[in-house]
Amino acid sequence: MSDSGFPGWHGTTVIGVRKGGEVVVAGDGQVSLGQTVIKGSAHKVHRLSPGGYGVVCGFAGSTADAFTLLERLEAKLEATLGQLQRASVDLAKDWRTDKYLQKLEAMLIVTDGAALYIITGAGDVLEPEHGIAAIGSGGNYALAAARGMIDSGKSAEQIARAAMAIAADICVYTNGNLTIERITK
Repeated sequence: MSDSGFPGWHGTTVIGVRKGGEVVVAGDGQVSLGQTVIKGSAHKVHRLSPGGYGVVCGFAGSTADAFTLLERLEAKLEATLGQLQRASVDLAKDWRTDKYLQKLEAMLIVTDGAALYIITGAGDVLEPEHGIAAIGSGGNYALAAARGMIDSGKSAEQIARAAMAIAADICVYTNGNLTIERITK
């Protein structure tokens, strides 16, 4: 339980896999409140196109907080003419220093098809090793599974799907109802 006594939202597994000139971001659909599944078909992966710049984002954490951050990221992308790294760093700076944004509880995976980043409220913009990023309750399970498959003959989407299936088998806050977006650069 959180400090307020509210059981809190749990769940989400999102993975980004870069391989063979494309990046695939996959997210499960489960939203849980305490030990109860509230929804099994949520969409936690979205395509952003501010100013025509294509970016795919996946989020874990509070939905309202994540959408606030996605709106801010869109504005940063427009201001930086689609430079994902610069927009991500600017968002992370704001997130860490702005008193309103500091309270937001979410994490993001973002990609433009070339770069792949995890953005956190601690001010981090992380470019993961091996072209795999994972966040959320089942993120470590999906990450480990994908790392084990990255050198196989499987495509980015096949790896993401298999890793998410493994995470769903292990993490009670993750299901197999996936939203998948792919992007190439």
